[in-house]
Amino acid sequence: MAGPGDPICLYWTFDQVADWIAELGFPQYRDCFTSNLITGRKLIIVDASTLPGLGITDFDHIKFIARNIRDMLGVEDPYWNRSISLPHRELKGMYLERKSISGMKADSLTLSKYQKELRRIEIEKELKNLKGLK
Repeated sequence: MAGPGDPICLYWTFDQVADWIAELGFPQYRDCFTSNLITGRKLIIVDASTLPGLGITDFDHIKFIARNIRDMLGVEDPYWNRSISLPHRELKGMYLERKSISGMKADSLTLSKYQKELRRIEIEKELKNLKGLK
């Protein structure tokens, strides 16, 4: 189930996520996470823009919680000036997004398998471009 290098929080239940939020110093937000069924897999899609939808509106709390989620998952800060020629986030973040869904395919996905899948897709694109040049 857990792939090498996966953050342990990826496999938390929504109660464990709520406990973690309380341990961060925000017990008042436990219900925001439990009522929205935010599990460890869903943490990758929780950021400063989604927290108000969960019921967290204090800007300082939003910044603190979002920062701690990124740190725990080991993903980079969002970069407002990221080139549109680049993927929307770094490799680990894209991998965790794929893991955020449930099912056998996501359960068996590892970072290594994801990297191989991305390489295969890139090779297919290059081959398609080469065929188009002929």
